[in-house]
Amino acid sequence: MWKIVSVALLVLFPAVPSPAAAEPAAHIVQPGDTLWGVAEKYGARVSDLRAWNALGSYDTLRADGMLRLDTPRAPLPEFRTRAETVTEKEANGSVGRKCPVPPAELRRIWVRYIDFQGRVHNGSLIMHETLVAATQRAFAQLYRWRFPIMVMQPASVNTPGLTDRSVLTSGYECRFVAGTTKWSQHSYGRAVDVNPRQNPMIRGDYLDPPNTERWLARENYWPGMVHENGAVEAFTANGFAWGGRWKSLKDYMHFSTTNL
Repeated sequence: MWKIVSVALLVLFPAVPSPAAAEPAAHIVQPGDTLWGVAEKYGARVSDLRAWNALGSYDTLRADGMLRLDTPRAPLPEFRTRAETVTEKEANGSVGRKCPVPPAELRRIWVRYIDFQGRVHNGSLIMHETLVAATQRAFAQLYRWRFPIMVMQPASVNTPGLTDRSVLTSGYECRFVAGTTKWSQHSYGRAVDVNPRQNPMIRGDYLDPPNTERWLARENYWPGMVHENGAVEAFTANGFAWGGRWKSLKDYMHFSTTNL
């Protein structure tokens, strides 16, 4: 059964900021932004911004969200989510692979999300069965805040021809922590990585994904980036800890219920 949550409208915005762009299709909300300030910046009316983004009189702007700056072709569909069981092959890619959690304890969670071109998709990630509700609430909040996600599974449907799997927003993966023989929290279905390219992990000189230096300037508010006072709260309010708060390294994409 689908669980339906009402949601506002979202907008188009490029995945990588382009200095040559003449007029932005959307405004990325930063701390302190107000509708009046945004309207003045772009020569728009507050009433139009409210209408274009389906904002009520008492809605407040959320950092990392986006405001549409023109009339949408149509409102976005309501957020929907559901969960289903997975087979051993679906979870691990093969049968008989040694992993710390049996597939019977995992669930595939389907959520609606909006990509960087403003298109709506049905995407999925696998999580531990005890975290289904918390994960659904977090992604519902991101959708409501008009936060874009580059791509989720099934990638062949949502982004045909994708070859760089490191950009996927995902959950469960049976693997060790990089460079160790210790199981990752992803192997227990207790961690989520959100927009890895826009929110990389840095440890010393090691950067994952590679070639993501531009997004280490965390004072910027670019599409898909998560910040303490913005999209991060969708997860921390639902029992996840954020790797962007770690001291020994920074893992801006990573949210886990164990803080590991």
